[in-house]
Amino acid sequence: MGLSYVSLSLRLNLFSVYHTHHHTSPRSHENSTRVTNSDRKNPNMHEVAATRSSFTSTLNSSRRAFFERFVFRKRDYRIFVSDAEPSFSDDEGDFIVGNGRRIAFGSAITVALSVMNRVLYKLALVPMQQYPFFLAQITTFGYVAMYFSILYGRYYAGIVTKEMLALPKSHFMTIGFLEALGVASGMAAAAMLPGPAIPILSQTFLVWQLVFSSLILGRKYSLKQILGCLLVASGVVIAMTSGVDHGQMFTQEEFMWPMLMIASSGFQAAASIIKGKSLDIFVVNSFGSGFQALFVLLLLPFLSNLRGIPFAELPSYLKDGAACFLNIGANVTGCEGAPFLPLLYIAVNMGFNIAVLSLLKISSAVVTSLVATLSVPITIYVLTLPLPNLPQSEPLSPFLAIGSAFLVSGLLLYNLSQPAKESSKQN
Repeated sequence: MGLSYVSLSLRLNLFSVYHTHHHTSPRSHENSTRVTNSDRKNPNMHEVAATRSSFTSTLNSSRRAFFERFVFRKRDYRIFVSDAEPSFSDDEGDFIVGNGRRIAFGSAITVALSVMNRVLYKLALVPMQQYPFFLAQITTFGYVAMYFSILYGRYYAGIVTKEMLALPKSHFMTIGFLEALGVASGMAAAAMLPGPAIPILSQTFLVWQLVFSSLILGRKYSLKQILGCLLVASGVVIAMTSGVDHGQMFTQEEFMWPMLMIASSGFQAAASIIKGKSLDIFVVNSFGSGFQALFVLLLLPFLSNLRGIPFAELPSYLKDGAACFLNIGANVTGCEGAPFLPLLYIAVNMGFNIAVLSLLKISSAVVTSLVATLSVPITIYVLTLPLPNLPQSEPLSPFLAIGSAFLVSGLLLYNLSQPAKESSKQN
């Protein structure tokens, strides 16, 4: 359940940023104030306990300092549905101005990784075109390992508490189920779609997000935000109904694939809307990705039917998918580029997520959204070039360019029209 490229620039609209100036670990506080009956009976033991408490507090502080530095804790980002829109406060603006060079450098790195991530997404699916669900499973398990490793470290440092981990898991099951549908259906569609169509169709996430948040959360949007959303929808429609190289981008019999890509954005938007409670983001992502991996596996029989794979042939499909991913075996054909391209995509995707969280740490959700938006037209252009594993270049037709312009204009208008809020609402 990584911060998937298809929805990242808009999923950031669900993050409300606040900076906790004074935070004490519940566990270290408990250790520093606990006095047992034996301490009262033996005054010397109280002195020993105080020394032990001081040592424990110092050790916890060292652990916390490590994870604050390397696991994006310096500024605390949590998920809120009630305050879903990113915004600038006066303090936030001063912070961004004072970190201008760092933000510029971080933005450039994020844009570069975002473009690489989107392009490699398509390139990785070229050798895995017949086995997108296997690639989805491998990617999901990679995120399970990464998020739970970080979660363990944050728990060990006292940042994540037992109470956070003991919350009912039904909430995370729903998130994992929707994310599994989104990732698996998105990869199935992307494997069959022209390269430039993927970043365009995935931006329908914004339309889904606006609709779901209005219906489920009762959110109200400004006229500029609604207009931005309509521009995005118009850009997608123009791109779908125009074509590449003066032809149709999608033939009538292949029209199900763009619709499946649009549906996958809807699943991911629904998952992001219900992420609601003010929990540590790594708690949400760890358990969500765990259930996502489970549901991708359980949904394989249903999703494989979309590609005409009977249930009885599913074990053979997984075996052949592993052989294709590793590019080994006498009967492996059409898997040129594996495992290098799929592994490179997974590595870049994780690096991109880290870059986004780092940029979010030193700037704001709006800045990060705009940076991710900038990568959309660049990606569309790059995917029209003759790439090493994608030689069938698809020239950018005038109508596709117009649709892309509408889409990017809508994204910019939506993100730049975020209402400013008082800093007191963020604390």
